[in-house]
Amino acid sequence: MKIKNILILKTCILLFLLCLIPGINQKVSAQADPQQVTKETFHGKISLDVRDSKEDWTPYSPKKAPDGAPNILFILYDDTGLAAWSPFGGAINMPTLQKLADNGITYSQWHTTALCSPTRSTLLTGRNHHLNGMAAITEAAAGFPGGSGRLPKQAATIGQVLQDSGWSTFWIGKDHNVPEQDVASGGDRSTWPLQMGFDRYYGFLGGETNQWYPDLVEDNHFVEPPATPEEGYHLSKDLADHALEFLKDQKATNPSKPWYMWYCPGANHAPHQAPEEYIAKYKGKFDEGYDAYRKWALPRMIAKGIIPKGTTYANFNPLPPGISNPGDEVLDWNKLSADEKKLFSRLAEVYAGFSEYTDAQVGRIIDYLQQTGQLENTVVIYAADNGASGEGSPTGSVNENKFFNGYPDELKENLKYIDKLGSPDTYEHYPTGWAAAFSTPFKMFKRYSEYAGGTCDPLVISWPKGIKAKGVVRDQFHHSTDIVPTILDICGLEMPKVYRGVPQYPLSGVSMRYTFDAAPDTKTKKHIQYFAMLGSRALWKDGWKAVALHAPLTGKGNFDKDEWELYNTDIDRAEINNLAKKYPDKLKELIKDWNDEAAKNLVLPLDDRTAVEQLGIERPSAEAPRDLYKYYPGTSPVPEGVAVNVRGRSYKILADVDIKDANASGVLFAHGSRFGGHTLFVKDKKLNYVYNFLGIAPEQKFTSNITITPGKHVFGMEFIREKAGPNGESLGTMKLYIDGKEVASGPMRTQSGKFTLAGDGLCVGFDSGDSVSKEYKTPGTFKGGEIIGVGVSVGKIEYSDLNNEAKRAMGRD
Repeated sequence: MKIKNILILKTCILLFLLCLIPGINQKVSAQADPQQVTKETFHGKISLDVRDSKEDWTPYSPKKAPDGAPNILFILYDDTGLAAWSPFGGAINMPTLQKLADNGITYSQWHTTALCSPTRSTLLTGRNHHLNGMAAITEAAAGFPGGSGRLPKQAATIGQVLQDSGWSTFWIGKDHNVPEQDVASGGDRSTWPLQMGFDRYYGFLGGETNQWYPDLVEDNHFVEPPATPEEGYHLSKDLADHALEFLKDQKATNPSKPWYMWYCPGANHAPHQAPEEYIAKYKGKFDEGYDAYRKWALPRMIAKGIIPKGTTYANFNPLPPGISNPGDEVLDWNKLSADEKKLFSRLAEVYAGFSEYTDAQVGRIIDYLQQTGQLENTVVIYAADNGASGEGSPTGSVNENKFFNGYPDELKENLKYIDKLGSPDTYEHYPTGWAAAFSTPFKMFKRYSEYAGGTCDPLVISWPKGIKAKGVVRDQFHHSTDIVPTILDICGLEMPKVYRGVPQYPLSGVSMRYTFDAAPDTKTKKHIQYFAMLGSRALWKDGWKAVALHAPLTGKGNFDKDEWELYNTDIDRAEINNLAKKYPDKLKELIKDWNDEAAKNLVLPLDDRTAVEQLGIERPSAEAPRDLYKYYPGTSPVPEGVAVNVRGRSYKILADVDIKDANASGVLFAHGSRFGGHTLFVKDKKLNYVYNFLGIAPEQKFTSNITITPGKHVFGMEFIREKAGPNGESLGTMKLYIDGKEVASGPMRTQSGKFTLAGDGLCVGFDSGDSVSKEYKTPGTFKGGEIIGVGVSVGKIEYSDLNNEAKRAMGRD
């Protein structure tokens, strides 16, 4: 009892002292510690001051699902502008989405954060993305409270609330809200789907994945795809298969329980990959170019009521030269060569085929719900997480990873693959012109949070039992933070003020349910929304919008010198008529509001560093960086976020191997894929090392000049970095060794950025997913011997010393 009393006394003294520190609540707690919220923050809606008896801190006691509670199916695409899909006036045929739109509501002013991880966090928690620690994608976590890349405990998820209230909860497909260092077999699983309130999960944790060779997780462990592309495998079909499996299992055992499924396919994010028969549907459909597409799409959007009459569009390159990012420029279609037009059109065809094929897979789920009588009381939300993607550069790409490595695309290189686009041989992305066209009539595209091209996205909601309106368009301004409040409203639930002992951030959004049966001209219940992404920013308030001219990922900084524009979006949806000079006081009001919202939502500091800078820096890890990394056979692929980092440095790889068969062959070490990676392997009795530089042919291959014999050996390679190339790549000399003897050498270049944004981890004894080299087929399992272990050194240890250590480890001279 004495100990207990002393602890209580100490706590009271501490609280008293904190109250004496001026400004501690707002300036320290809210800004420096993402795990604390204060009374002055978030419009005074929440306080952690336990002495404030006016606040209701009643422990969370979840309501139970009432009889007849609805099911929720939330389908979330990636990277899709408002002018892409047919229900909104676009050229991409989406029969399933059209069926839902005809039976529900289409929204014309639903907005997102302009990037995937941040938007997905708002759809998961109902809070603004900086409150979720998601200033950018998880791979670009900056460490500041608003950009930690880790969902805080103050933001309970919709999955947790529904699960606690009796809903079965399922998550299918993309996640991208797990910290990069935790996407690992031995990592912290606290932010994996099963720990975020979901009963089952099947999909990929990173930002993207190869649709033919995906990086998959089932529940809490990594798994390999159930089939190969040759056997008809594609991720979109696989995800639908598992969604049906989860729903059928639930119906067989607990048919009275409602369910919530968050269904997030890889489409339409790069790589754009799809079965050839779906790509063929669009042959010639985009031959007139992206400017012609824009002129064709806008009248259709107006006719459907998506865009107001009289709306026009701005130039493709609206930002001034001193502000714009050359990598996001749109090339003049009329000045392209015949080969460029042919390539660019084909890239758009693949994207369209990918989107429609995925919609067809979603259709299988809708058909099942209809056949089993569940569709009537299922709320179906069909949306996209941000605008069309401009990561393909002005000329498009057959390997999107070039963008993340800051490496330019070359037309001659890309034309080699024109007949293979969409197949496993490419990791493609269309050029910026199509991103701008699919975002008609708005300016810019994904990443640009100041303009609607990055944030205004498709949304359809269908609920036959609960929505009387059919086939209508709603123009009320809303945001991705409004989806969770809407679901809670539909289900008769509330977000708890305290969850698992942790006081919660209030919801940032408002329910959209009032729009279900409201008159078309009903005013929005949304009052204000800030935007901020990668250095770009804006604020919408009651129909007015302030826009700061700043391109994302430019590294230019100087945010205090940004020029601001002003638009009345009620009458100027495309944001063309700048009213800053006409209404300077209104602009000042909105700029002040942006600063206020930034302070309340942990937005600062702003960060516009380049993609290579943001993705390539070392970040804190559960394991301290070391000079020597050791790996062993029989383990799951090691994700790049926690694997040894060989970027921009010299490195050495040594493999201790006991060759028992003269014809032994297979992979000793591999990391990456055909689109970027390196591998050490045995083939035809020779030791080989291939460094696949961003998939650019030919492969950098080195083969031993001697034959491998049975016995214990140390196989190795060494890259000696000598200088940086014109695009930041490392240039140097590679040496191949067998038992310390040099058996091959030559010049080599290595990537400055990652092998992949996600997936294709480091492997020993096999190569997972897509193979690094054409010299073998996945998995290329090593046979005819035993791999004792593989070491990778990025320190200053001499190769000869490592070789001697390896020999001692195998117990031989």
